[in-house]
Amino acid sequence: MRTMKSMQSVVLVSALMLPAFSYAVDLSQLSTKDANSGLKAALEQGANAAISKLGVADGFLNNEKVKIPLPSILEKAKPILKLSGQSKYLDELVVAMNRAAETAVPMAKPLLLDAVKTMSVTDAKNILSGGETSVTDFFRQKTSVALTTKFTPTVKGVTDKVGLASRYNSVMAKAQKMGAVPEKEATVESYVSGKAVEALYTMIAEEEKKIRQDPIGTGSKIIGKVFGLLK
Repeated sequence: MRTMKSMQSVVLVSALMLPAFSYAVDLSQLSTKDANSGLKAALEQGANAAISKLGVADGFLNNEKVKIPLPSILEKAKPILKLSGQSKYLDELVVAMNRAAETAVPMAKPLLLDAVKTMSVTDAKNILSGGETSVTDFFRQKTSVALTTKFTPTVKGVTDKVGLASRYNSVMAKAQKMGAVPEKEATVESYVSGKAVEALYTMIAEEEKKIRQDPIGTGSKIIGKVFGLLK
């Protein structure tokens, strides 16, 4: 009688050889061990690279791809707030939000790496047969809620020091009762945490594309072997 482990191996190998997959012929050259090792190495490399770029001073603030702008309601009110002498406070809030995200992002590492360790046969099949951001999609599916929850207290600790953030939260609490504000913008911390998580996936996607375009250039033999067959 087959053990559960051997059955999983058969499932993965079968998935790699399914004719419906455009890369089936090449992927059939991979052993289950190599496929798993290559995928996990790529997942870890993408996660680590993204965190190292975002979780540093100016990682958000000086990166226009992920820089966190004012919540939409404040952005719309910006001209009026500027006329009333609030420009300084708006600028302080933007800096604080991005600094908060930079502080929170390194906390993502254990959650992302735990997701890699729990990668299932189905996850592996989806990554191998998916598009150019299937690695990123895996992380999004497995960690989105947990990362937002993890980031929020840290983000709040930073943004609460800015007076405009507290005033915003107070006003939004009343507006939300009337359904006049999106839930994700109900507080500065919820807004920033959501943006930080999305920024992390954006950067992971960039790293994934680099790996797929030049797997040999990653310096990892196993990544080169697995993703080289997907080119």
